[in-house]
Amino acid sequence: MTDMTERIIQFGEGGFLRSFVDMFVHIMNEKGVFDGKVVVVQPIERGLVDVLNEQHGVYHQYLRGVEGGNVVVQCTEVRSISRGVDPYRDYESYLALAHQPEMRFIISNTTEAGIEYLGTEKLTDAPPKSFPAKLTALLYERYRCGLPGFIIFCCELIDHNADFLYEYVTKYAQLWQLGDEFLSWLRDENSFCNTLVDRISTGYPTDEAESLCRELGVVDRLLNTAEIFHLWVIEGNFEDEFPLAKAGINVIWTDDVTPYKKRKVRILNGAHTSMVLAARLYGLETVRECIDDENVCACLRKTLDTEIIPTLGSKDEDKAFGDAVLERFANPFIKHRLLSIALNSVSKFRARVLPTILEYKEQNGKLPKLLTMSLAALIEFYRTDEADDGEEIMSFMKTASVHEILSRADYWGLDISFMEPDVARTCELIERDGMAAYYHEALS
Repeated sequence: MTDMTERIIQFGEGGFLRSFVDMFVHIMNEKGVFDGKVVVVQPIERGLVDVLNEQHGVYHQYLRGVEGGNVVVQCTEVRSISRGVDPYRDYESYLALAHQPEMRFIISNTTEAGIEYLGTEKLTDAPPKSFPAKLTALLYERYRCGLPGFIIFCCELIDHNADFLYEYVTKYAQLWQLGDEFLSWLRDENSFCNTLVDRISTGYPTDEAESLCRELGVVDRLLNTAEIFHLWVIEGNFEDEFPLAKAGINVIWTDDVTPYKKRKVRILNGAHTSMVLAARLYGLETVRECIDDENVCACLRKTLDTEIIPTLGSKDEDKAFGDAVLERFANPFIKHRLLSIALNSVSKFRARVLPTILEYKEQNGKLPKLLTMSLAALIEFYRTDEADDGEEIMSFMKTASVHEILSRADYWGLDISFMEPDVARTCELIERDGMAAYYHEALS
């Protein structure tokens, strides 16, 4: 794989992209359906490019989880990265990437905060600070070379990620007065593709690194771990040039990522948020403990099967996604603490659970019992000292009545005090009889 042509510029060198995109490129190369390597650009001043170059782009990727009821562990020596470039120390090498005619793809994951418009940078900055400004400078260099544009896959975890990136690149082009012809080239010669990515990457396994390296017989400072499950939903269809499906990757090429985003938020994130606060009040500490606990797991399964998935239409793919979520939650290699998921639960509940409650009520003429109970668990959790949210929210929630809490349209997006009788009843149950009674009521 050493003599392959560099075809991909990747912004970001963290564990997620190495467990996701770089792994997929390695698989496509190994299966002989693609012939290309990745050049990694370090998007911020401090990063892993030096280590990447010391190891010639090679690292070991462990995929571990539960598949079909069985624990699976796979280790792959990934060889899809050719080199890393640090634009902070060698800006000329960064701009030189635009001169390589075989470069065809740009892939980014610069975190949710990475796609931003500052409007303070100049084209002459070496480099400009923000990722969109760096990208604008690279694209302008490409345009000046008279070369074709790129297919750009955004992997940042924000809605309409590529739409925002295109908007900000255009704003920088206008700020820097790069001309109408460049703006036309940006629009016509490049494809900015919104994507949805799904794989839990657990990164460098600090506690196990020594034993795993001993097992491998090498010192690997880029050792990486992730779950088995993966899904990449991409707007557009570039399978001919980037044959993910042909290589067996779980990719969906589509005109619109929105329904897939909705499914992930409602099923995966909604299951998390509706489960964790009651489970924490019950004394559990991790997601795996929830799956191992008979009552909590049965309540989760019932919530998915009778309330969340039916509201989405109970399509076969929704049911399969729900089954996969339960397997992912049971992954013995991921220690996902309930308190970390519980962070900012009010806004999470509003985005992930409340839309299902409202749609269920519209479809069935009544509130969904279990999701409504989970809102009571949220209120009771915020009365403890373990809640972690904005100062105003925490101090208000700690002493406010159920009616006052549900009336806060600024918290929930609307006044949901119509839920008060059911929510208050469950709050009283928890306070009077404890969480064992909560689960008995949920499962009755």
